[in-house]
Amino acid sequence: MRISELSRRSGVPVATIKYYRREGLLPEGRALNPTAVEYGEEHIQRLRLIRSLIQLGGLSVARTREVLEAVDRPLDAFETLGVVHHALPVPSADKNGKGGQEDSVPDIAADEATSGEGATARVETLIESMGWQISDESPHRPALAESLAALARLGAEYTTDDLLPYARLATSTADLDFEQFDGIDDRIALAERAVVLTVLFEPVVRLLRRLAQEDANHRRHHRRACRRE
Repeated sequence: MRISELSRRSGVPVATIKYYRREGLLPEGRALNPTAVEYGEEHIQRLRLIRSLIQLGGLSVARTREVLEAVDRPLDAFETLGVVHHALPVPSADKNGKGGQEDSVPDIAADEATSGEGATARVETLIESMGWQISDESPHRPALAESLAALARLGAEYTTDDLLPYARLATSTADLDFEQFDGIDDRIALAERAVVLTVLFEPVVRLLRRLAQEDANHRRHHRRACRRE
């Protein structure tokens, strides 16, 4: 197919395709003559992954290039998913948590250091208690510690025991997630599914939790009302 058809079928403007090509994200097509280039189905698949990483994942062009270079290597499914997972933006609580009070509360830096150290220790204890195999390079370790420290500064400190039931639920959810990767052997398709599942499905999980909270609130209110009657 020519670039115009590639644009039509992929939904990516011609100018953007040329830009991705210049940036080394999209492989060159097969030259038919000095002025005509032919593209294949693999280019459509590649464009879908590029758009997933940039538009859904929020990655920069440079970071996207790194992910694509890794995916192009002869990785197995485990390694491919690891590359994508660590490349995507990491959710984390506001690192400040200070409310603009730095000048009026001179000892807050020490307080934050203490809460941060305690949060890091809780994260490591949680990982050990769950028996999770987490790499030392995982960006999710420090992000979870930052979020726990931010909660502690607001007076909502969660102990390891408090977190364990949530961690068990997270393990069950992760197992459900990975069932969706079964049968996908193509690395590009696998990487694309990982981006979609992580970025697009996370709001679905959060909304399911909100709905469950709303239901739990009604059920508890109903029980209290029944006891009063």
